[in-house]
Amino acid sequence: MPTPKPQTMKPQTAAKKLGVLLSETPADFQEGVVSRTELNALQADPPEWLATLRRNGPHTRQETARRLGISNSGLARGGVGEHLTTDEIKALIEQMPSWLVAERDIHAQVRAEEARLKARDAGRA
Repeated sequence: MPTPKPQTMKPQTAAKKLGVLLSETPADFQEGVVSRTELNALQADPPEWLATLRRNGPHTRQETARRLGISNSGLARGGVGEHLTTDEIKALIEQMPSWLVAERDIHAQVRAEEARLKARDAGRA
């Protein structure tokens, strides 16, 4: 019986699963394909380049929004178009511009409403 072909993915998909920007990864990662086994190994024991990217950025929009405590839409409304590094995110939090305060408040309200609806639906079940 033949050995099954290993499952592979495009570098873009692997970068997304790792939570990093493909453009910031090493060239050999960008040009090859990544097997499921390789991805699991990268997640379990990240090499230095991956650990540095996760720690210092630049970060994906989703990670930037999470670190700022707002939604992805809030980033767009705040005019954040580029990918931010950890230092840039910390500077924004220290400055706490009015748009960030407003977006954090909106995000907190949305999460509270989602929790309320979840509790209501659980009570109905």
